[in-house]
Amino acid sequence: FFPLGVGGIVVVKLFSPSVLQISKDDVTALQCKVVCLIQNGSFKEALGVINTHTKVLTSDIIAFEKAYCEYRLNRIENALKTIQSASQQTDKLKELYGQVLYRLERYDDCLAAYRDLIRNSQDEYEEERKTNLSAVVAAQSTWEKVMPEDLGLREATYELCYNSACALIGQGRLNEAMKKLQKAEELCRQSLSEDSDVTEEDIEAELAIIHGQMAYIMQLQGRTEDALQLYNQIIKLKPRDFSSRNVDQNVFDSKKKVKLTNAEGVEHKLSKKQLQAIEFNKALLAMYTNQADQCRKLSASLQSQSPEHLLPVLIQAAQLCREKQHAKAVGLLQDFADQHPANAAEIKLTMAQLKIAQGIHVTKACMILRSIEELQHKPGMVSALVTMYSHEEDIDSAIEVFTQAIQWYQQFQPKSPVHLSLIREAANFKLKHGRKKEAISDLEELWKQNPKDVHTLAQLISAYSLVDPEKAKVLSKHLPSSDTMSLKVDVDALENSHGATYVRKKAGKLTGDNQQKEPGQGDVKKKKKKKKGKLPKNYDPKVTPDPERWLPMRERSYYRGRKKGKKKDQVGKGTQGSTTTGSSELDASRTASSPPTSPRPGSAAAVSATSNVIPPRHQKPAGAPATKKKQQQKKKKGAKGGW
Repeated sequence: FFPLGVGGIVVVKLFSPSVLQISKDDVTALQCKVVCLIQNGSFKEALGVINTHTKVLTSDIIAFEKAYCEYRLNRIENALKTIQSASQQTDKLKELYGQVLYRLERYDDCLAAYRDLIRNSQDEYEEERKTNLSAVVAAQSTWEKVMPEDLGLREATYELCYNSACALIGQGRLNEAMKKLQKAEELCRQSLSEDSDVTEEDIEAELAIIHGQMAYIMQLQGRTEDALQLYNQIIKLKPRDFSSRNVDQNVFDSKKKVKLTNAEGVEHKLSKKQLQAIEFNKALLAMYTNQADQCRKLSASLQSQSPEHLLPVLIQAAQLCREKQHAKAVGLLQDFADQHPANAAEIKLTMAQLKIAQGIHVTKACMILRSIEELQHKPGMVSALVTMYSHEEDIDSAIEVFTQAIQWYQQFQPKSPVHLSLIREAANFKLKHGRKKEAISDLEELWKQNPKDVHTLAQLISAYSLVDPEKAKVLSKHLPSSDTMSLKVDVDALENSHGATYVRKKAGKLTGDNQQKEPGQGDVKKKKKKKKGKLPKNYDPKVTPDPERWLPMRERSYYRGRKKGKKKDQVGKGTQGSTTTGSSELDASRTASSPPTSPRPGSAAAVSATSNVIPPRHQKPAGAPATKKKQQQKKKKGAKGGW
């Protein structure tokens, strides 16, 4: 921005108020008063003086001062009207006109205005005009995505380097932009350090805007930690302009920092798209902090301001998905797509993503994707649709997707790399799913494009072998001979190499047919010594070994079977805590067969013995238990074939 002195305004430092007391309508005195108020920053008072004395201070006399006050009070539209209503367009009005056009984001008109100024003026402010010209080009590249033209400006100042870097950012050339910013930082330090009145804090404050753009490039490159560190470094300086971006992942901390953008005067330093981005961020923060009503209110307000913009409706759909209302979200997106068909592509992609997220509407998602006509032929879209149809085992629809994409390229971009790649993928897909007859046309097209492609020819012969064997025989003549296809490899050297897993042993050469060497004439084949067998520890050479020792125990002639019955008096058997000393006393069979001896009357043993004696009526015959067991075994053997 130009200082007030540009254009030839003479600043009167001292004037006597007595002049206005004598003559209230003195033009020179009123004009001096307005200029002094402007120099003091009292723009409202200066504009009040101009509006009060409109009859004396006509537009021809005071047009620049009035327009400048309106400009500084952010009444940009009024300033433009004041400039256009002036009868004579002086150089200072042209300077201000360029600034007004820049604030109104009319970059084409602004560019023409500055070119006219640079062409028709020669003074000490030429460098500042070139800086403003480069700023307009950078704004066009950033906000309107216009390819900037080469103005041929010599980047001798840090302002010109900075604007050039911003233009490169708009083009996506981030690495080049970072180098420009580093050069701008170096030039800024060098130029400001030459002034003895400038402190280190002033230099850091001036470098803050350059560092902000560096952090933004790091953020775009995915270097989030480096960007966050540089953003925090800028914020610690407590700059007056709080419009720097912050990528903190803490939503509550981000909510506190986004409030700084509401500071007075910040909105006048940002472009419309920057202000819009801040409002979008506020809506997103409301969504992530679970303020559903606030999110809906902000997104609805944004949608009313920019009905064709995608982000407001996407934020509303995301909020509905967080509330598990997927069907309502899809309906909202569908209504927007119907109302704004020009922006329907991204909306339909979001709708398809929501259908896929539900897991049961894959086919419907495919239908939505296929309705995006401008993306049907794109390789990414073809790949996604084929994958989804393959998942649903709908091979016919997948082949149809391939066919439509190939037809589009055949019409608009024939024989392009993408066209041939799609034909190759279609042929492989058809062969994979047993559609050899349908793959023949694709393979023939590929073979025509490259007759030396043996792999494609082999696939074509394989496909024809099931459909037209005679055609396969004819095509097989185009195959190269086996001699030309064989690889000249030394098999012996390959097998004997260190990398071979199997090494063939070389056989000994014979002097004649099946002739053997006589003993003493050559190497005699050594016999391997047999190892002596190990003998058992209890081996007795005097005792004849058992001839049936090699047979299993059950197959030996002297095997009598296992003894059946309870094993008594064994240590470690039975339930936990039981003892073996009293087992004989608790055995009822032993008590019944052998009655106890008569103890002495009155002894303790007599009491314990008599308590274990079973009365004669309750005693069982001696052989009863064994007989019953044999009968049960016979029944079990006989019942094998019955049940």
